[in-house]
Amino acid sequence: MPRIAEGIAAAHGLEIDVRYVEEYPVTANTPAEADLARRTIETLFAGEPHRHTRWVDPLAGSEDFSFVLREVPCAFVGLGATAPGVDPRTADYNHSPRATFDDGVLADGAAVYAQLAIDKLTELAG
Repeated sequence: MPRIAEGIAAAHGLEIDVRYVEEYPVTANTPAEADLARRTIETLFAGEPHRHTRWVDPLAGSEDFSFVLREVPCAFVGLGATAPGVDPRTADYNHSPRATFDDGVLADGAAVYAQLAIDKLTELAG
């Protein structure tokens, strides 16, 4: 990237100083916690297909949850909220001004997080 930026600047008769500052660590789930999340979701929504999907190609954007992951073993869990009738593979990205969401999934998200807390506390209690 610095070489590209320097080339663009040079093409316009300019010089630039490129400094890369790493601000966010990588968001990487703890495998055991990701498995707990999977088991919790599959149990909570037993019999409902496609309620848990492991991202094959996880998002590469910055995420401040990575700071939590540095301190506490846990897992980043996404909640699918694609509007009815919209294909999630072609839907506008979350930060697009054209993105639409199905607010009906919010109760499911709350149920997942509450059950995750119960399951983790049960696990810790042995």
